[in-house]
Amino acid sequence: MYHSETTLRAELPSSRKLMRSTILAALSAAVILVTVASPETTPVAAATQQTSWRDEMRFTLKPGEGMEVKLRMKEGEKTVFAWTVEGGTVNYDTQGDSIMRSISYEKGRAASSDDGDLVAAFTGKHGWFWRNRSEADVKLVLRTRGDYSDIKRVK
Repeated sequence: MYHSETTLRAELPSSRKLMRSTILAALSAAVILVTVASPETTPVAAATQQTSWRDEMRFTLKPGEGMEVKLRMKEGEKTVFAWTVEGGTVNYDTQGDSIMRSISYEKGRAASSDDGDLVAAFTGKHGWFWRNRSEADVKLVLRTRGDYSDIKRVK
């Protein structure tokens, strides 16, 4: 009744060969899983890992209000930073100053976040000035880590 040929028992793999193939397949799957899921080999996974920050500051800026935060740094020191705005955007100036010098590293308008490295061009105070140009309050969160002796909100 059936039109397919039946396999002879002698052509089938032995139980030992089946077990060996199953173990090899399981080991291969485990190696692939570990390799694909490893943060060192997956940039997206590495980016989502928890970052440890030295300082975190939170502020609320009213419409039209500006605010400045400065780090005391020596020439060549590097600070990693990330700031985000909730509820809107801000204009900003990443800058530095000392008794006889000043610098503007980067300016932006209507920004909701920024991150990167701030490398001190000279010994002095380096940081950010933000201004809320919207018509509603915004919340700003600044996170930093790296080479600086202190961090302060400038009044």
